Amino acid sequence: MKTFLFRSMIGIFFGAFLAVLFTNSIVLFGEQDLIDGQLFLKNSLGSIFCGWFFTVSPLYFENPKLRLAQQTGLHFLTVVVLYFILAFGIGWVPFEWSSFFSAIVFFAGFYLIFWAAFYLYFRNQAKKLNDELDLL
Repeated sequence: MKTFLFRSMIGIFFGAFLAVLFTNSIVLFGEQDLIDGQLFLKNSLGSIFCGWFFTVSPLYFENPKLRLAQQTGLHFLTVVVLYFILAFGIGWVPFEWSSFFSAIVFFAGFYLIFWAAFYLYFRNQAKKLNDELDLL
C-alpha cells in the first residue's frame, strides 16, 4: 500500500508538471497568447490522471505470482483501455476509426520499444548481480 501511495503521488505530480510544461510551451512558442481556462483544466486533469495510471500500473510487474507474459498483458490492457478512454473523452485522439487505428499502432509501437528497453536493462542488471554473487 505504501508503494501504491508513493507511486500515485509521483504520477500525479509528474502529470501536473507535464501539463504546466505543455501549456507554457504553447503560450511561449505558439501563436496563442491566451488560454481557455476550461480547456486547460480538462487537459491538466487528463495529464494528471494519465501520469497516475502510468506510474501505478507497473505494479503488475512486482507481483511474483504472475508470469512475465501475464504481467505484460495485464499492464498493456490496463494502460490501453485507460489511455484511450481518456484520450477520446478529452479529445486528444479524434473519435474516428482511422484515428483510432493509427493511435493504437503508434501506442503499441512505443509500448514495444519501451518494454524491450526495460526488459534488456533489467536482464543486464540481473546478470551483473549474479556475476557479483559468483565472485563471493
